[in-house]
Amino acid sequence: MGPISLLPKYQKLNAWNGDLAKMTHLQAGLSPETIEKARLELNENPDVLHQDIQQVRDMIITRPDIGFLRTDDAFILRFLRARKFHQADAFRLLAQYFQYRQLNLDMFKNFKADDPGIKRALIDGFPGVLENRDHYGRKILLLFAANWDQSRNSFTDILRAILLSLEVLIEDPELQINGFILIIDWSNFSFKQASKLTPSILKLAIEGLQDSFPARFGGVHFVNQPWYIHALYTLIKPFLKDKTRKRIFLHGNNLNSLHQLIHPEFLPSEFGGTLPPYDMGTWARTLLGPDYSDENDYTHTSYNAMHVKHTSSNLERECSPKLMKRSQSVVEAGTLKHEEKGENENTQPLLALD
Repeated sequence: MGPISLLPKYQKLNAWNGDLAKMTHLQAGLSPETIEKARLELNENPDVLHQDIQQVRDMIITRPDIGFLRTDDAFILRFLRARKFHQADAFRLLAQYFQYRQLNLDMFKNFKADDPGIKRALIDGFPGVLENRDHYGRKILLLFAANWDQSRNSFTDILRAILLSLEVLIEDPELQINGFILIIDWSNFSFKQASKLTPSILKLAIEGLQDSFPARFGGVHFVNQPWYIHALYTLIKPFLKDKTRKRIFLHGNNLNSLHQLIHPEFLPSEFGGTLPPYDMGTWARTLLGPDYSDENDYTHTSYNAMHVKHTSSNLERECSPKLMKRSQSVVEAGTLKHEEKGENENTQPLLALD
């Protein structure tokens, strides 16, 4: 009985050794519930946190072909959390993160909210980010696909805006543990728009989001998707990991199935929720602050996502709402027009229009 009754006291005393005291700052600000969730779901152990991080850092020497531009404790920790503290998997993700950036240098030039292409995408609501989290503490991201004006925003700039937004959000340790939900509303997304989703740009998005970013996605929800989005999904399915495929939900017009996974009190009215309609300018105002503008003339201010700190949500309430037009139904059959030909092999559409 004696040794057993003394064990908790011994553990408490041991928790105050210098090494652990040094590492607890990495869990500062986390709620007790989130710390417990990290222990149970992610195998996060504060007693060996330093060793886990160092073992990942020690693997960097095995990839001299990659420039690891950031290797501090807090940065490596998010990769460990994304891979449930499997060190080899965490290092592989870390290497892919920087390799993706090396292979797509143009995407990450002027990778800031005030970059004209990124700024246009943000102002047009790519992505939308709800202020409150769901009942699991996950951040909800929204994409209203029909708002993609292809004469205004390239798909690459929309992807850049999404990746930049994730860089900002992943600075929050709570979100490193609780993760994200993505809802894509395909209402009124036309066949012509879908024809621009070429294999090369879809591959770029899959590599950037699935294979090269330290975020935990609890679900990707398709709503109001037309038949040609089903066809697109079938074509990209082989490029998705089993784990990713299991987390993609195709709800169609059935909002009840969406509500079984995300409670209505956390959703705007567009998704049958109890919150007001989503204001498309909310997230852009949060990132751009006083430089937010919904006009075509853009001002430029420095903004570096790699060093961003938590942005106050007060900015969201200081600006008047800007609600973008949004359609209510999918495109009807027989209204599609033929697209002009002349695209090269690398940009052939997945869905041919003729």
